[in-house]
Amino acid sequence: MPRPLCSDVMLALCRSMLRPHTGRALFCAVQHSSATYLQSFILHNTEVVTDHLTPEIRLHLLTPRCKYWHLRPEHWPYAEPYWAIYWPGGQALARYLLDNPDVVRRRSLLDLGSGCGAVSIAAKMKGASRVVANDIDPVAGAALSLNCQLNGIEDFPFNPENMIGGETGCWDLIVLGDMFYDEELSHSLHHWLRRCMEQHGTVVLIGDPGRGHFLGHPIQKQLRKVAEYSLTDSTKQENYGLSTSAVWKYEPEWHDLHTIM
Repeated sequence: MPRPLCSDVMLALCRSMLRPHTGRALFCAVQHSSATYLQSFILHNTEVVTDHLTPEIRLHLLTPRCKYWHLRPEHWPYAEPYWAIYWPGGQALARYLLDNPDVVRRRSLLDLGSGCGAVSIAAKMKGASRVVANDIDPVAGAALSLNCQLNGIEDFPFNPENMIGGETGCWDLIVLGDMFYDEELSHSLHHWLRRCMEQHGTVVLIGDPGRGHFLGHPIQKQLRKVAEYSLTDSTKQENYGLSTSAVWKYEPEWHDLHTIM
């Protein structure tokens, strides 16, 4: 029996499959759909969910009660809906920002691979001066707008371009969750994030539940864990038994100092 869409989305991540798309290609794939149509499609095919690490943030997500959760992937009319799942790394990041508002208050923030937009929304809730959500799937932008409305947050910029490897931009804080799922992407991320830090003094926070590509990557030697959270039962089930998710701060100098000591 063919796997349902939800299983294919999960397995694509767990098997470290890169999507063979660029932001521009995905934009072309959905440009015939107006923002109003995309939002209507999302509203009719997702459910408002609060059963996660940040129940104060309501999100339109795919759940087992949604029809596309069970249908074969080819029935889904757009790119794989990574934005429709609240991944564990993103949950940990959003929880961390909500619990530690001084990390983000009055600072500019780039949410890389923003997905459903929960981390961006958490940053806005806690007083970030400027927030940009970045995801190469333009449908994620429509979902972000709906999730902002759902939480009483004014819309903020969404960028569908692939920013990794490009100009670094001047950000106080870059956050990314669940992005270390492929070896090539992981190396590109590492080099780009280091450039951001070296050129602009950017603070980098990474959320991840402990996937193999992340734990085995050389960047681990330059990270300091700042928080760890137990996942909800539903998130554990959806993520093949992963039980916790953590937030890491990219601090090469911290690691070098403690190695010497």
